[in-house]
Amino acid sequence: MRRWLGEASDAIVSLFFPAGCRICDRLLIRASRVPICDECLNSFRRIAGRQCEVCGLPLGMASPEVSEPVCRACQMRTYAFARARSFGTYDGALIRAILILKFEQMQPLGEWFATRLAELVQKEPAAMAADVVVPVPLHRVREKERGYNQAALIAKPLARKLGLPFKAVLLMRTRPRPDKQVLSLEERWESVRGAFATRPGSQVDKLRVLLLDDVLTTGATLDACARALLASGAKSVIGLTVARAVRNPLPIPIKAAKN
Repeated sequence: MRRWLGEASDAIVSLFFPAGCRICDRLLIRASRVPICDECLNSFRRIAGRQCEVCGLPLGMASPEVSEPVCRACQMRTYAFARARSFGTYDGALIRAILILKFEQMQPLGEWFATRLAELVQKEPAAMAADVVVPVPLHRVREKERGYNQAALIAKPLARKLGLPFKAVLLMRTRPRPDKQVLSLEERWESVRGAFATRPGSQVDKLRVLLLDDVLTTGATLDACARALLASGAKSVIGLTVARAVRNPLPIPIKAAKN
C-alpha cells in the first residue's frame, strides 16, 4: 500500500508539474516515475538475433562470418559463469540512462530495468533458473562515497519480480578498482582477478546464483565474481546485465582463461 501511494503521488505530481525527459529534454506528458520519455525508452537497442550460447554476445553484429554457436572467447572457455544475457546494446540513449541510474540513485529506473531483465529470464526459464539474486558488489570505500550500489537498485526489484531471495551480503569486493579511468582489456582482467570473495559465514553451497550488474564490457567482472562463488560451493552462476558492449573481449591474459 505504501509503495502504491508513493507511485500514485508521483504520478499526480508529474501530471500537474510536467518535466523534461532526462535524455532528450522532450516534455513528459504521461504519468510515470521514470524520467525518460517513451521515445527514448523505445530507442534502446535490445539484443536480439543470434547470440553466443554462453556469454550472449550478438554474433551477427560482432562477427557476421562466425557460424559456431559460441563466440571465440567462449570457445576458449574464458568464463566461469555458465551463461550470461543482457537487455540491450551499450550505446546511445541506453548509456545515458545507465549513467542516470549509476550516479543519481534513480530507483524507478532500476525498477524499469528489472522488469526488462525479468522478461529475459522468463523467456528461458530452464536455462536461467536460479535460487538467489546477488548484485555485483562495490568496494566498501566506493559504496560509502556513493551511498548505494547501482547494481542493487536493479537486483532487489528483480528478485521480487522473480520471487527469489535477494542476497547482497553473499559477495564482497576485497580490492578497489584502479583509479585509472580508462583500462585496456588486459588491465580490466587484471584489476578484477581475485578482487571478489564470499563474505565469511555466508551460505553458498549448492546455490544457483543469478549475478546482476549494470554493464558487461569484457565479462571480466562477472567472471571474477563467478569464480569466487563457485570456489565457495555455488552450484552455478548466471550473469545478467542491463547492457553489454558489442565487442570481442579478447585479447585477455592467457592465465585468465585457464585459471
